[in-house]
Amino acid sequence: MASTIDVPKISADAHVDEPHDLWYQRLNADLRDFAPRRIQANAEGGWSLVINNNPIGWSELSAEESAAKEAARVAAAAPDVRMDMMRTDHINGEIVFPTIGLYAWDIANPSAGQAVCQVYNDWIREQIGGHDRIKLAMMIPTWDADMAIAEIERVAGDPSVGGLLLPLVGKPEWNSREWEPLWGVIASTGKPVVMHQGSGHDMIFYRGWGSGTANLLATQSMAPRAAALLSCSGILERHPNLHAVFVECNGGWISWAMQTLDYYYQAHDEIGWTKPKLKELPSHYIRHQIHSTFQDDPVAITNLADTGADCLLWGNDYPHPESTYPESLQVLDRLFEGVDVDSTRAIVGGNAHRLFGFDDSVLKDIP
Repeated sequence: MASTIDVPKISADAHVDEPHDLWYQRLNADLRDFAPRRIQANAEGGWSLVINNNPIGWSELSAEESAAKEAARVAAAAPDVRMDMMRTDHINGEIVFPTIGLYAWDIANPSAGQAVCQVYNDWIREQIGGHDRIKLAMMIPTWDADMAIAEIERVAGDPSVGGLLLPLVGKPEWNSREWEPLWGVIASTGKPVVMHQGSGHDMIFYRGWGSGTANLLATQSMAPRAAALLSCSGILERHPNLHAVFVECNGGWISWAMQTLDYYYQAHDEIGWTKPKLKELPSHYIRHQIHSTFQDDPVAITNLADTGADCLLWGNDYPHPESTYPESLQVLDRLFEGVDVDSTRAIVGGNAHRLFGFDDSVLKDIP
């Protein structure tokens, strides 16, 4: 394609910066000791959740400076700010994920974890719910299956909800029998599972020289692991309407995962090691029911002949530092040079439109 300026674009990966006192203010008094405050980088190249460490949330700033920052965070979680971003970045819509909330599954106390998810879900719907160009990812508490199902039943009927946010790593792992009722409930809603990188596990795999970059690679490797569990366990086969979107995990791994899983599935099948037996190879389920978002991943585009276009979604990751905003158009023009129009339209907007339930009118023009 010569340019993507006229191609409808939906960011499948956008974020909001929650106020640092959101959970402390809204949680019941007996749970405030578990209130998330912020996420904090550490010397090993990872991030961790700070729990009720400081009533202000910015220990290095004065009270006045902290108040100003908090006001700015609240103001940014407003529809007019989101619309301004869309106009600047030439996009038609977005689905919004938490930032601090992505680390909530690190909370050990189940009651606190459930309440933290509920607080975020109510707050984000109050802030930017009800707008046709904005879809929301609801945080689903997965301290047990019944708790997760209860929250899905509470929020999934809201038309603002585009996806049901589970941690990328389940505890126990997602192929455990414990979760089987959950997959059926999710499939019945028509909403996809969304799993964001870095959620549900410790971000620190390595320490020492080079660990910061190596940890990010290790974090993204959780996506093919999760795809393998969902496809090889038969979960996707048993629930053909279930779709899983891995967020901010890039897409270059999909082709490799398809080939690798098919090879070992067939090799082990010949000697009777393959359980369960699937009607199709694992790659079939990944191609049709697994999806992954990227910001700037030329390898994913190169592998389109193997994967097809339906498994890829583009996102600008606004407002995070690694976002392609406000230069997303230039990034997309570079990535999709020479790519056919149908594949381009699907990846930069059509797949998100279909999976997250945007109205057709959203594709007609930017705000």
